Amino acid sequence: MRKITGWFLVGLFAVLSVFIFTQATAEVGTVQSVSQVVSNHIDRDALYLSSNSTITDEDGRVIAEISTGTNRIYLPYKDMPTLAIDAFVATEDRRFFDHHGFDATGIARAFFANLDEGSIDQGASTITQQMVRNIFLDHSRTYERKISELLYAYELEQQYTKEEILELYLNSIFFGNNAYGIEAASRLYFSDSASNLSLAQIAFLTAIPNNPTVYDPLTNEENTHKRKEWVLQKMEEEGFISAKEHVNALNESLEVNSTRLTNSYPDYSDYITSEFSNLVREQDGLHDATSAEMDERITDLFNQGITIETALDSKRQERLVDSFYRELPLDVHGAGIVLDNKNQTIVAISNGREYEKGNWQHATESYRSHGSAFKPLIDYAPFIEETGSPLSMVVNGNPNPSCTEEDQGEILGCVPNYNDVLPGSVSLREAFKHSYNVPAQYLLDQVGVEKAISYLEPFPFSKMNDEERGLALALGSIDVTVYEMAQAYSAFAHDGTYRPSRGITGVYNEHGDLIYQWPKAEEKQIWSKETNEKMRELLSEVIQTGTGRSISLDQDGFIGGKTGTTNKYRDLAFSGLTDRYTASVWVGRDSGYVEDLSPQRPAMNIWETAVRD
Repeated sequence: MRKITGWFLVGLFAVLSVFIFTQATAEVGTVQSVSQVVSNHIDRDALYLSSNSTITDEDGRVIAEISTGTNRIYLPYKDMPTLAIDAFVATEDRRFFDHHGFDATGIARAFFANLDEGSIDQGASTITQQMVRNIFLDHSRTYERKISELLYAYELEQQYTKEEILELYLNSIFFGNNAYGIEAASRLYFSDSASNLSLAQIAFLTAIPNNPTVYDPLTNEENTHKRKEWVLQKMEEEGFISAKEHVNALNESLEVNSTRLTNSYPDYSDYITSEFSNLVREQDGLHDATSAEMDERITDLFNQGITIETALDSKRQERLVDSFYRELPLDVHGAGIVLDNKNQTIVAISNGREYEKGNWQHATESYRSHGSAFKPLIDYAPFIEETGSPLSMVVNGNPNPSCTEEDQGEILGCVPNYNDVLPGSVSLREAFKHSYNVPAQYLLDQVGVEKAISYLEPFPFSKMNDEERGLALALGSIDVTVYEMAQAYSAFAHDGTYRPSRGITGVYNEHGDLIYQWPKAEEKQIWSKETNEKMRELLSEVIQTGTGRSISLDQDGFIGGKTGTTNKYRDLAFSGLTDRYTASVWVGRDSGYVEDLSPQRPAMNIWETAVRD
């Protein structure tokens, strides 16, 4: 009896509410109407729905979707399939376009149905009421909550159009498996946009929100199909589809093709999320923000459905990643990065084999020695810049025979050459292309360690201040990343000037407005154009007749680079450039050595693949 009385009161209140909302204005100066009270509790910000963000490649293709917890791809009303709107109106609220937030006829129908059953089996909730329940109220089944729901629903319809409410509704409803909204559900269960779905597929999706567990397509597909049939029946009854369309949809064979969030190139997209954080920190002036504060800021931005446009060359990325599988065994790590010289952008990144989202990013986080590949930066370019010496200048290439093993590295001349060769007096040209160690040490000593290091300060070598500043630097003893090496080598492509290359070309909000972009950094002159030309000549000869002669790029224009091998073959590296690209590659094991791979020259082979036109 109590339940019957309650429903009677709800029905009565529904009728009285119209009168209350439109007529109750007594003592306007001091007393608010019910409508005003409810309106004050409707926070328009609460109706904001988070949406997945995306990362795109240079051609605008989505390569990654970013969800911070709720998988939603916000779809404006104008882009929603008409059949999806019809399906939900037919099944959830057939008088949606006629009522003012609640359906008095539906309430009366539910009242008599519940009267027959003696329980609350039908609630007669409109789409607007469902929106209110999901956002402003709880899901308890009490008459007090039901009355509040009616009040809020009426007021909501005073502030929003029917189309706006439907847009919010179809983007907010839960479709199971963490998918919210019709577009996310479409991509999750059919791997396609909602705009491309058939009537049968839309009816199938419409079936899910009624009970996402019972009608879960991944675990209870048969149940979903049964309710799909009911959805189609309701759509025909309401005149949204014809009998023929109904039959055709029933006969259509559906295949659930479940896919998760797109992440085609996790090596690159993981780097981009890191670069995006740095961009926001710089542009928003958050230099002193803690990690937690930055995480909160980035999460907030990702919830806004932003688009991060990048310079990713997808085909080059695929080639680069594949080359690590081809060149390296499973127990060997590696990393590579490719820069576009013309646009000064990052177009490809690989963190080696078997990389998955969130793994250790070898390209930016693995600090390893690149050996002789560091010589152009610390030894030769500073020496040539300081002295103006020609490449024909002759230096001693033999180590001092009186040196002991304890003297190696820090005493001039106390370092062996590769394979203990004794070349005697050699030109700078010969010393460079054969990567002799003694001449490199001599050049650094002549310039002075501190002076040579000063040339590297504009580059992003983050470990420079962690190293002992001695002659050991002549052989590349500093730990660096392939990211840092590629950035530094890019100066050889720009007449000795440096400006950092970026992956992000622009960040846009949900309306397509540019909200973040790297400012064009000032170019820094590292060494003169004349020095740079000499360095390019040296780098070219490495490929032609030196340690990099196994590289055989079949293309016109400049090709140059430098090999790097560390003590006992712990690391193999190669950095270099063509007219179009600069790239750096590193190969090594977490522990142990890679001498077994040295004859196959994997770093050079990967580099060649990375820069090939």
